[in-house]
Amino acid sequence: MHAIQRWILKSVFVILTTIAVGACGQGGTTGDPAAGGPGSAPTIEELAEATFAGISDQTVTLRDGRWEGEPFVEEGASRPTVGLVPHFLLAGDLDRDGREDATVLLWESSGGSGTRLYLAAARRHDKDIEILATAFVGDRVQLRSGRVVGGHILLDLIQTGPDDPACCPTQKAKTTWALGPEGLTLTSTEITGTLSIADLEGPEWILVELGRNQTVAEGTEITLGFQDNRVAGAGGCNRYFGTVNSAAPGELRFSGMGATRMACPEEAMDLEQRYLNALAGASHFSFLAGRLVLSCDTEEGPVALIYAPRENSPPASQ
Repeated sequence: MHAIQRWILKSVFVILTTIAVGACGQGGTTGDPAAGGPGSAPTIEELAEATFAGISDQTVTLRDGRWEGEPFVEEGASRPTVGLVPHFLLAGDLDRDGREDATVLLWESSGGSGTRLYLAAARRHDKDIEILATAFVGDRVQLRSGRVVGGHILLDLIQTGPDDPACCPTQKAKTTWALGPEGLTLTSTEITGTLSIADLEGPEWILVELGRNQTVAEGTEITLGFQDNRVAGAGGCNRYFGTVNSAAPGELRFSGMGATRMACPEEAMDLEQRYLNALAGASHFSFLAGRLVLSCDTEEGPVALIYAPRENSPPASQ
């Protein structure tokens, strides 16, 4: 495996670990995850303390969205770990009882290169939260988007194709899941093509994290948009623009970058410069539970830029 591929896998695992430890309750993709009333779907905060089966070889009870098992070897560093993806929640009636259920994602790692993704469905039962089912989605699979339609869960995935190395999935697929007596089952899979930079077009992407644990200050908006091998956005002060090219699925390079020359407060200018410096070193892109991740090389070391799609943006290219 190439060094950059190993770094991408490591950074995605670090991102998953980081978000599972901290900010539960950043909102869901549909529904109102903060409602918490009778008949409403369980909230992310509630599910961050729930007990799940079917992920590890034992039931796992999350605390602040995370669970760790015993080390595989006494005093060893590797141990089974499970985390809740805090920014993803779908609300919809999966069991047709007239009440909204919650669909969430959990990841599981045993300390190796793989990170396995699981789907879980839950409902509110009186004052308790009941986990209805869990299902394995895939190893190192990427989720572009998800929604609930007609009681079914629809996931838009990037998965490993027949010619892909395990590290680097490039096959696009749409999968449909249903909740029944046997739990969550995969009812259909449609292969829709190969990953390309055209899949970044459609939504306007808003930066939510510039490097590990470096969130964007409230009131500052940094954006990124793709259209016909062109890229443009707001850097927090100035507008920037350029071209984007790709030599292989999942790869990208920006060139011919330019920007307007407005003056802003020093703090905003410093943030913008750090962002543009990172963007200039972007080499790969991937998806993390509906968010876009750009893997960048900078003078300070590797940086992951994480973007969320703007609400009500057009859907991503299929």
